[in-house]
Amino acid sequence: MSEKKLTLPLLDPQLLRPALWEAGKKLSLRAQLRNPVMAVVYLGSLLCSALWVQALLGHGDSPAWLTGSIAVWLWFTVLFANFAEALAEGRSKAQAASLKGLKKAAWAKKLAAPQRYGAAFSTVESSDLRKGDVVLVQAGETIPCDGEVIEGIASVDESAITGESAPVIRESGGDFSSVTGGTRVLSDWMVVRATVNPGETFIDRMIAMVEGAKRGKTPNEVALTILLLALTLIFLLVTVTLLPFSLYSVNAAGSGDVVSLPVLLALLVCLIPTTIGGLLSAIGVAGMSRLMAANVIATSGRAVEAAGDVDVLLLDKTGTITFGNRQASALLPAAGVSQQQLAEAAWLASLADDTPEGKSLVALAAQLTRAADSGMLAALQRGDTPADSSFVPFTAQSRMSGVNVAGRQIRKGAADAIRRQVEMAGGQFSPALQQQVDSVASRGSTPLVVAEGAQALGVIELKDVVKPGIRERFAQLRQMGIRTVMITGDNRLTAAAIAAEAGVDDFLAEATPEAKLAMIRDYQKRGQLVAMTGDGTNDAPALAQADVAVAMNSGTQAAREAANMVDLDSSPTKLIEVVEIGKQMLMTRGALTTFSLANDVAKYFAIIPAAFAATYPQLNLLNVMGLSSPASALLSAVMFNALIIIALIPLALKGVRYRALGAAALLRRNLLVYGVGGLLLPFVGIKAIDLLLTLLGWV
Repeated sequence: MSEKKLTLPLLDPQLLRPALWEAGKKLSLRAQLRNPVMAVVYLGSLLCSALWVQALLGHGDSPAWLTGSIAVWLWFTVLFANFAEALAEGRSKAQAASLKGLKKAAWAKKLAAPQRYGAAFSTVESSDLRKGDVVLVQAGETIPCDGEVIEGIASVDESAITGESAPVIRESGGDFSSVTGGTRVLSDWMVVRATVNPGETFIDRMIAMVEGAKRGKTPNEVALTILLLALTLIFLLVTVTLLPFSLYSVNAAGSGDVVSLPVLLALLVCLIPTTIGGLLSAIGVAGMSRLMAANVIATSGRAVEAAGDVDVLLLDKTGTITFGNRQASALLPAAGVSQQQLAEAAWLASLADDTPEGKSLVALAAQLTRAADSGMLAALQRGDTPADSSFVPFTAQSRMSGVNVAGRQIRKGAADAIRRQVEMAGGQFSPALQQQVDSVASRGSTPLVVAEGAQALGVIELKDVVKPGIRERFAQLRQMGIRTVMITGDNRLTAAAIAAEAGVDDFLAEATPEAKLAMIRDYQKRGQLVAMTGDGTNDAPALAQADVAVAMNSGTQAAREAANMVDLDSSPTKLIEVVEIGKQMLMTRGALTTFSLANDVAKYFAIIPAAFAATYPQLNLLNVMGLSSPASALLSAVMFNALIIIALIPLALKGVRYRALGAAALLRRNLLVYGVGGLLLPFVGIKAIDLLLTLLGWV
């Protein structure tokens, strides 16, 4: 599923018509009240429309054509802002639809009566299973539902739940009969009775899921909201006071014209931050859309924004920093046994082992010995086994596997199982070998012992391997000012070794769900935003508390529901992209805010002379653009104010290009590009519209 990226063209023609329809549907007071800036524009449009009707009846204080033109462009301003939001929402809906097309059916072997191993079964989708249904699950298959084992015994990989890579034994009866859907059977078989009715498929839940935990607004969101509200109120008060001021000035001078209400409405709409107000929602929705294009589903734009402000990143070790599958890392020969002898025996015992551990052991043995050049081993690898040879598969009962070939009986498995095997054959399990076993276990690794007949040959060390490239990615996070902390249930010695290898800044060993939760709350009390990735049920409480919580698609349902983001690729390095997209969203909003505030300056030079020059001729000095008439100045400013929203929609959807720069460098760049650009562009745009209106004879 993760191989197909959820991407769409920036402006897909198939999205434009639905977006226009949705923009029209948003022309209601209830919809506009969600955005205070655009609510002011909406109310101004209503008032200007009423003034236009009044002017048509012969009672207006401005020409009907001018009032009507201003009203039309005020409505366009609202409509264009709605269009930007609707287009961003449409892209997300289209991506969700494409996500549904990525669903793959999970299959289950549903047993018929008498519901026991060996009975006939039918293959059904796991979504068709109901409580009480009985299924057969064999080695290499995924358990299709939550349930209990009613027959058989098997080794199960539950790393997604427990966070530990070592497999567990599940068998009928007793305290170890419960199994969880999504975990994988490594060996043997078992018959499972479903104990719950399945809900919707995972992808459907991801599309429809809602935010699982309430999270407060981020500091940037609060600051920008306060800024926009403050500017809107300030300009509203200024505009309201201009009418009595104009009346007083005209009466005192005995000449001039009182500024009309349509002109004041045009002035108000042009001066309040309509550009950023109109694009604010689109920026947030587009951030979620860009995240989905990276195969990460977020439940809210606020979660995406918070990712751009993250100070601390907590990562679960198993399956996140490490592969989660134990791999052979060292061969430790017993006294009197050569490395070559142990490697050959380990190679032979693992050729039929199709598990990740077995494959890694074959690869390691090939590196440490020339056993691969052996004719007998090459024949075994091709499947050309001698008549008197046989492979012994791993079973949950024996807890070992091996090979019988050319009169040799080679076994590898758990230390206690091999000890019994050696002692039954008349051999001894030496204290020195037991010390090697204990030493491997103390490092947090898993020891396997290899024996041939009555002789124990040595120990194989299996450990969870750090994913390649992870150290470099953590270095990038450190450059962004983000502190990385590894959390694991391993002992401190093992945790310290893996933390050093992975390059994290700190670690929490022997971590319980309570300890993870306490650590996150401690960071949050210091005013820091915390992000966490995890995949197990034991990660769910901490994921629910974190400001940014990314669950792996391969993780448990509890983890996915507790998080506010889900990575469909189950890649821990994806958090780098999440942070970059979050920062890109913040940069985009900051850039457009800077542009919006800067382009108001040009409107001062357009509307103020047009509105008050008749009363105060000195204000004509502000008409630096040489606009042809007051009416043209008003219309040009209002039209530019509406059209610039449309022009900036691609930037809001695509986002400002992310650069890993410091805050001071980003501020300088914003001021230079979007501050100076926002200052100069309106002068050019308003003058161009004025020339066009004059050329067409509309003013």
